[in-house]
Amino acid sequence: MKNVLKAVAVLVFLASTAFAQIPWSRHVVLVVEENHGYSSIVGSSSMPYLNSLIKKYGLASAYYANTHPSIGNYFEMTTGQIITNNDSYTSSVSVNNMVRAMITAGVTWKSYAESLPKVGYTGGNVYPYAKRHNPFAYFTDAANSSSEKLNLVPFTQFKTDLANNTLPRFSYIVPNMHHDMHDCPDGMSTCTDAQKKAAGDYWLKTNIAPLLANSAFQNGGLLVITFDEASDTDKTHGGGRVATVVIGPKVKPGYKSWTLYQHQSLLRTLLNALGIYSNYPASSSTAPPMKDFF
Repeated sequence: MKNVLKAVAVLVFLASTAFAQIPWSRHVVLVVEENHGYSSIVGSSSMPYLNSLIKKYGLASAYYANTHPSIGNYFEMTTGQIITNNDSYTSSVSVNNMVRAMITAGVTWKSYAESLPKVGYTGGNVYPYAKRHNPFAYFTDAANSSSEKLNLVPFTQFKTDLANNTLPRFSYIVPNMHHDMHDCPDGMSTCTDAQKKAAGDYWLKTNIAPLLANSAFQNGGLLVITFDEASDTDKTHGGGRVATVVIGPKVKPGYKSWTLYQHQSLLRTLLNALGIYSNYPASSSTAPPMKDFF
């Protein structure tokens, strides 16, 4: 009898795994940080807030970026293609992308970029804003549309939208170069890596904690915090191992995944959480969704 019960339990587990899906989310939020490998972030004393989220929610422990340097990773997680490895790239991008998929599905979206000069700005770098960290500004679906380009907004709008309960279904958050751990914090010409991480962690605590406390987010929100790439010396799977944290009320508490994921899986997961199950851009059509977190 015990053997029969064990067999039934295994079958139930396998069936639930086979049919598991990414749950629909009221609000889906993506934050991308810069140029730090997994081991430099997970357990770091310089990042107590992010590590508190890792302990409470879910951590992708076998998540790897796709390439070096930055820009190809940002495109991979929004188009399913690297597009280019030229960080100075200025051309428009017309391939299938996340914006197109959301427009087709009637999903509202905004890119909240810190230090963006103005609403609808699709021009080049204006330090500390870096266009290569804001892939939505390249897409013809946004840049060539008088209405969609208005979804490219300065990050100051995020606090207002959160307070007014007017967040879109999908929010992409772009910290500027002082706060994404790429460069030194404001007012410092030289700094240690620990200071970069501490500044990034403080920025996350200041700006992300209010999101997690928001009642609308608590009622079915999903937040993913990831890194574009590891350090240049780590070329494993293309862009090195990075920390990716999956956060929300539907995420398994304290879960750690050892499934191999890359940015194309993140793209598919975000689309599925928005209720989009077709018109997947490029490699996201065959990438495994990150369903084990739920």
